Amino acid sequence: MTVVEATRDARRLVVFALETAVVTACYFGAGRLGLLRRLVVEGAVVTPIWPPTGVAVAALLILGPRAWPGIALGAFFIIASISTPGPDTPVLVLGNTLAPLCAYLLLSRVGFRTDLSRLRDGLALVFLGALTAMLISASIGVGTLVVAGKLAMDGFWLVWPAWWVGDAMGVLIVTPVLLLVYGARWPPRLSRWKEATALAVVAAVVVPVAVFDPVSLLFLVYPLIIWAALRFQLAGSMLCALFTSVVATFAATDGVGAFARLAPVEVMMKLQAFNGTMALTALLLSSVITEQRNTRTSVEEACQELAEVLEHLTAADAPPPRAPADTEKAEKAEKGERRGAQ
Repeated sequence: MTVVEATRDARRLVVFALETAVVTACYFGAGRLGLLRRLVVEGAVVTPIWPPTGVAVAALLILGPRAWPGIALGAFFIIASISTPGPDTPVLVLGNTLAPLCAYLLLSRVGFRTDLSRLRDGLALVFLGALTAMLISASIGVGTLVVAGKLAMDGFWLVWPAWWVGDAMGVLIVTPVLLLVYGARWPPRLSRWKEATALAVVAAVVVPVAVFDPVSLLFLVYPLIIWAALRFQLAGSMLCALFTSVVATFAATDGVGAFARLAPVEVMMKLQAFNGTMALTALLLSSVITEQRNTRTSVEEACQELAEVLEHLTAADAPPPRAPADTEKAEKAEKGERRGAQ
């Protein structure tokens, strides 16, 4: 028994080490991608979308609380890659770890489902996982910069909203996509591949035109999001939202198209407002449509089961079929009765 238990413990340790390594690598990779397109507000580096928060929340929802060491290590490596670690580094790591953990606990408390098949799941991810939990990382992060002397007190209320919304956007856009990939059936069904291809082609044309046109045609994106949500639910709407957010971030950081001739603060506000409303539309609309379809499917299955039960009850109440000999006797008896009556 001792050998068996030791083997199990060794396997668990190996699995835990592998999971931690994968979470750390994904968190660090997402952070480096997010830093490719960053803005400087009041001397502080902020990103319109911070993908690592989405990776962290998805990892916690999939693996559970044991994913937190990978999140902490990933946050440390990101900070070390952009500046020399100092006394404020552990506090920043703490804030980046506590916020996803808080999001996980809040979502677990309300019975969150990772398939996002209900409207309440979408609302929980928006208001609890993103907007509420990310208050922790923004407050700790910006507060630490002020205490360390890296940010003036006057710039607190300019950097704090940008930090908060950037973390929240990571949860709203990246987490649903990762949960979708995790719960997808492989290989995927290609029943509507023609329409999916048409949607991808239209998105590849419409989104750059809407974002890079100096007239600011960002509103053209919303019919595309609605089409994707109606026909492909979460898979279509969130992938479309992710693509649009990436294109909009490129335009914003380059200061072109709809974001031309704007101050850095104005660029950040416009970009985050656009990304936020688009992500909310995609997530909540797809959740509503998925919930309605699941409800209709449940009703149809219940009606089918009820019809089968009625068929069984009707068959049980019907008189048993007569044997051929009994049928002949009954016919002769009826003929005899008719003759006697005549």
